[in-house]
Amino acid sequence: MLGYYLQLALRTLRRNIILTSFIIAAVGVGIGAYMTVFTVFLVMSGDPIPEKSGRLFVPQIDLWGPSKRPTSGADASRLPEQLTYRDAVAFMQAHSAPRQAAMYSINQDVTPEKGDAFSETGRATYRDFFAMFEVPFHSGGPWSSQDDADRANVVVLGATLAARLFPGAEALGRTVSLEGRQYRVVGVLNPWNPLPNFYDPDHAFDEGEQFFMPFSTAIDHQLMNDGNYNCTKLPPPGWSGRLQSECIWIQYWAELPDSGAVRDYRQWLYNYAAEQGRTGRFSWPPLVQLQNVHQWLVFRHVAPDEVRVNSLLAFGFLAVCLVNAVGLMLARFAARAGDFAVRRALGASRPDIFLQCLTETAVVGSLGGILGLALTALGLAGNRASLGSFEQAARLTRLDPGIMAFTVALAVGATLCSGIYPTWRATRVQPAWQLKAQ
Repeated sequence: MLGYYLQLALRTLRRNIILTSFIIAAVGVGIGAYMTVFTVFLVMSGDPIPEKSGRLFVPQIDLWGPSKRPTSGADASRLPEQLTYRDAVAFMQAHSAPRQAAMYSINQDVTPEKGDAFSETGRATYRDFFAMFEVPFHSGGPWSSQDDADRANVVVLGATLAARLFPGAEALGRTVSLEGRQYRVVGVLNPWNPLPNFYDPDHAFDEGEQFFMPFSTAIDHQLMNDGNYNCTKLPPPGWSGRLQSECIWIQYWAELPDSGAVRDYRQWLYNYAAEQGRTGRFSWPPLVQLQNVHQWLVFRHVAPDEVRVNSLLAFGFLAVCLVNAVGLMLARFAARAGDFAVRRALGASRPDIFLQCLTETAVVGSLGGILGLALTALGLAGNRASLGSFEQAARLTRLDPGIMAFTVALAVGATLCSGIYPTWRATRVQPAWQLKAQ
């Protein structure tokens, strides 16, 4: 029976091409406009590590005091987003979390065996980084705890860099040259680039780091950070001055398996801040925060408020388009009242009429979804063109199979919802009145 209604729908849609085209256009334009904006919002606000986002936390302490914070409003208790080197080392030495890692972004010149040197972004961190964030390995694995302690010249390569340095060959066990220093490759990753990059929102949508080395090694080699470096006053000169200063430039993450561990860690964090006050380092009451992945992304405004507002505006435009589609469908079904009356007179029930009209509506929704998908692809291509060579453009405006399926499903679902009232009106046709009028 459904196949019959589908054939009937395709025939009846061709009987009034202009009105049908208007309905398809209304649905397609609304869907295209909404999905163009929503796709960007979805990428920017997605959960990059859903299996563990509630167990990974960023600890924050009040390093600069109330004089450096806003005096009112929502940001009055906003704490520094990073740690000083001395605090990061103290956190690591306390071992207050089952897994923990201090880290910072670095940039190094990579010299291949053949060809010219090129610049690549990497990360200095601890071995727990890989287990905490479930980083997938193609071969090898993280360096050892002893490598962390010994400041060993070891490195884990990303998939892209490994393929570039050693095309067609195994990189594990080989050596790579970073800024003229030789590092032994202990692991090679599978392609991995969480979107957004939650552990370093300053590089939330970048292409991803391509090498990782021990934090202690990077500090020993005096490798400068490739990220934010904020100070309330001029730090002492030299590398040792940077390490001893109150400047913040180190990110820190801890994995806490349950609510009890979170409570204990928060208490430890408070006690640490209070101890800094007792030693005379801080002259203000201790204030701490502990934020999981979702809270951290909101705190860092990874998805700006402008994107959220644009999504709401696009949804409003979609609603207007669907209202227009309702009016057009009412007009279309009203023009066919005589056909419905004849079918009722020949024995068709109201549910039969309802199913026939709903099938037609679904077909219109599918065609509108295809048009909306094309307009979404066009809109995202326009966004990429407007961003030019911006390296984040492709990641923010990608149209993957999941988004494509969602676009068509949204169009069909929205059209079906919009067609319920016109379809119900069509089932209320009185056969006797219609036949008598004709």
